[in-house]
Amino acid sequence: MSSQIVKVLETDFLTHNVKRFVVEKPAGFTFISGQATDVSINKPGLEEELRPFTFTSINTSEHLEFSIKIYHGHNGITEKLANIHAGDELIVHDVFGTITYHGPGLFIAAGAGITPFISILRQLKHDKLLYGNHLLFANRTVNDIILRDELHEMLGGNYSDVIENQGDGSDKRIIDMSMLRQYVGSVGQYYICGPDKFTFSMIGYLENLGVDKSHIIYEK
Repeated sequence: MSSQIVKVLETDFLTHNVKRFVVEKPAGFTFISGQATDVSINKPGLEEELRPFTFTSINTSEHLEFSIKIYHGHNGITEKLANIHAGDELIVHDVFGTITYHGPGLFIAAGAGITPFISILRQLKHDKLLYGNHLLFANRTVNDIILRDELHEMLGGNYSDVIENQGDGSDKRIIDMSMLRQYVGSVGQYYICGPDKFTFSMIGYLENLGVDKSHIIYEK
């Protein structure tokens, strides 16, 4: 497995628990939007603590970007990443991943599962190919939405937030078979990313609605 040390150039928080990292891009480093790499922290004892993170930049960007959800209370790697700032170093490894763009369709994301789609949608915007794509983005609260303004700017009316806890006593909204039914037959591909339980539920709904599994794209 190849690895390269990269300097952190910039960090900021996109939400209360999602932190953006802009890091150096090694010479010759390439990836396809939607793919990921294992990342570790270049500090004693942490170099071999690898975790997979998706690129949110596009391949032609000057730097690499990651948007990482920080989990507090477990003293895990993401909690340590909360204390990484410009001037620190990370280690990036080989590129992998099966979520890549195969044509216009419906993107179905939950929480930090939006990250591969951020890169894909940014690439489509760059290539002027956003037309025909839709996004359903599930989150627990409005405050959990990552890059809401940018996603809305890219997709307009083809972007829908699905918020479980409305905060006003309204019935919770989730992505279910009824919601997906309106898209079946009108889009070509179905892209899914989120927690395992969410992903498998979405796959099951789509298959029950008659979608061929060859048109369902997720991280295998």
